[in-house]
Amino acid sequence: MSAPLDTLTEKLETIAKKLVRYSGFDGQFIDGHWRPGHRGRTSKDTDPYTGETVAEIAMADLSDVEEAYQSAAKAQPAWASVLPAERGEVLHRCADLMERRRDEILDWLIHESGSTRIKAGVEWQMLHAITTEAASFPHRVAGRVLPIDEPGKESRVYRQPLGVIGVISPWNFPIYLAQRSVGPAIALGNTVVLKPSQDTPVTGGLLLAKIFEEAGVPSGVLNVVIGASGEIGDAFLKHPIPRLISFTGSTAVGRHIADLAVTSPMIKRLALELGGNTPFVVLDDADLDKAVPAAIFSRFLHQGQICMSTNRIVVDSTVYDEFVDRFTAHVKTLQVGNPQNPETVIGPIINSNQLANMLKHVKDTRNAGARQLLGGDPNGLVLPPHVFADVTNAMPVAKNETFGPIAPIIRVRGEREALQLANDTEYGLSSAVFTRDERRGLRFALGLQAGMTHINDTSVDDTPTGPFGGEKNSGIGRFGGDFIIDEFTTPHWITVQHSPRQYPF
Repeated sequence: MSAPLDTLTEKLETIAKKLVRYSGFDGQFIDGHWRPGHRGRTSKDTDPYTGETVAEIAMADLSDVEEAYQSAAKAQPAWASVLPAERGEVLHRCADLMERRRDEILDWLIHESGSTRIKAGVEWQMLHAITTEAASFPHRVAGRVLPIDEPGKESRVYRQPLGVIGVISPWNFPIYLAQRSVGPAIALGNTVVLKPSQDTPVTGGLLLAKIFEEAGVPSGVLNVVIGASGEIGDAFLKHPIPRLISFTGSTAVGRHIADLAVTSPMIKRLALELGGNTPFVVLDDADLDKAVPAAIFSRFLHQGQICMSTNRIVVDSTVYDEFVDRFTAHVKTLQVGNPQNPETVIGPIINSNQLANMLKHVKDTRNAGARQLLGGDPNGLVLPPHVFADVTNAMPVAKNETFGPIAPIIRVRGEREALQLANDTEYGLSSAVFTRDERRGLRFALGLQAGMTHINDTSVDDTPTGPFGGEKNSGIGRFGGDFIIDEFTTPHWITVQHSPRQYPF
């Protein structure tokens, strides 16, 4: 009798888990209310590993976007007038809820975004850290009194909230990259309308809204609309209410957003974190015991689906062969498959379109003459790690952001060629360099055309206080700490004439 009973128990547990995942996340969160969208159709949200439906969402139309922005605009003045300590306390309560609901957040990240348990843990830590940091922002906004060469006059600069901020979050680190904008914006007295990716509507938006709701944020301060970009995307961007659009995603979409920002009825400010083509540079004196595992982490965390992920491994010829051998041997040991398994490193690609792009990169790299050292066919959406040696910077796999578990290794001769090749890209987000000489590493880092460079460390690095952002076609603006405070507030110059002044006419 034990086997049937065990089977029944397993089925009940599975049903219970499904009910938890379905609970409440089937529509929009607008003006403090959970309700269906008005589009008249639903969208299935699926687990990229199992194909299981984890939510069915009634999609938004243009009327939902309008209602969300009107709700945010109505709520903003009152929210901005709330005492700094009270706004900070809402963020502290969010952080407490994130701790209590950690397992649920990890479960959603694994089932909706295809995160391995390792990556989901990393994302939760980043989520909690940025929320705790944002809780301090209300007391860190500071104005200035400027010296002025006019008698009896005072010159002041106040920093004020922008108003309403529109946030578009991606699918790869969905809850963290949403909260990286949402948390600071709300802490600083702004209100928000958030549009998450269709691939991750829950972790990119609805789950975060639930946490803010439970933390006691007033109605209208955070609104979440779930809709197809082709149907509501441009209206979301061009709407006259939002003062700033915060977007994380591809450079192509970022260009489109920038075009709309200057042609919309109200010109928008922008905070854009776009694509990358990260070089991981191994100089001739590098410690390979440190460089190899860092390169593997930098390339294969979350299947390489990270903007900071190492896209090109650039290795000096004197250590090239040894690096390639050690790198390949290490990659062979990586566990591939079920993201629920705590040992799994390589889980599923987010969707079939992305997988098709990966397979094209693999084919093009082979045809270009690179030497394939590791590979394999996909199993469902799980693509095993691919390693290519003897890649050149002109090959498509090196010129384009691959966003998948493909590692191209490029040979260079000397530091000068390494720097020239590392900068030979339209992108400039993250980078890394390995050397035993710290001064040499610093000199090399300062020569890189990138927003971020990490010496003897992974290229995948983000902290709640650092100025996260890129150069060239990798974006506009900086996230994190005092830098995001500047982005999400505006200076208001006010002068006071204390004594009568004489005018020339």
